[in-house]
Amino acid sequence: MTSSKPDRGLATQAPGRGRATRYRIIEQAARLWSESGSAEPSVAEIAQAAGVFPNQITYHFGSKDALLVHAAFLRLLHDAKRFESIGEAARDAAAFRRNIARVIHAAPSLPLVARALAAGITTPALGAVIDTHLRILFHQSEHYLRRIANRRGWKLERHIETEVRTFWSTALGAVLLSHAGVGGTSADLDLAGVLTVHGQ
Repeated sequence: MTSSKPDRGLATQAPGRGRATRYRIIEQAARLWSESGSAEPSVAEIAQAAGVFPNQITYHFGSKDALLVHAAFLRLLHDAKRFESIGEAARDAAAFRRNIARVIHAAPSLPLVARALAAGITTPALGAVIDTHLRILFHQSEHYLRRIANRRGWKLERHIETEVRTFWSTALGAVLLSHAGVGGTSADLDLAGVLTVHGQ
């Protein structure tokens, strides 16, 4: 849901300045949500950390839940850069599967993404925002996996698009179940086994 009365001062800002403000809000929101644990940072706290007025958050995102989605996926995409470097260091395909699964199990962004997905379930209007971010995540993952597999001469047992979507659906589904209170730990999930990357 978007604001019906956007701030006129913001509307006259140069596009570059508006984008910078928007990104700063997302960054600070991601930091505060990640540090807050089970607590929820308020709009006022996010605005203060980003150096903006609370109504600017409404102007740019429409709602706090929409901001949560942007913040969660920004943090996940930042973590993905670290996943890539760990994958690059793997000596073979088996080590790659283990290393990627281990680092994603421990990713600090996943609980935040679980909150975002839960918000999307209860607020259908957020579906398009979540879908956009998932498409970016899938696209970047496909590009990375294709690049490293081609360079190493590794093969996949299914199409790369299916490989990536199956992997992330499993990882995000597991953390969403955990966030919902389902018993068990990440050790109960063979995330490495979901990947079909193998050597020649």
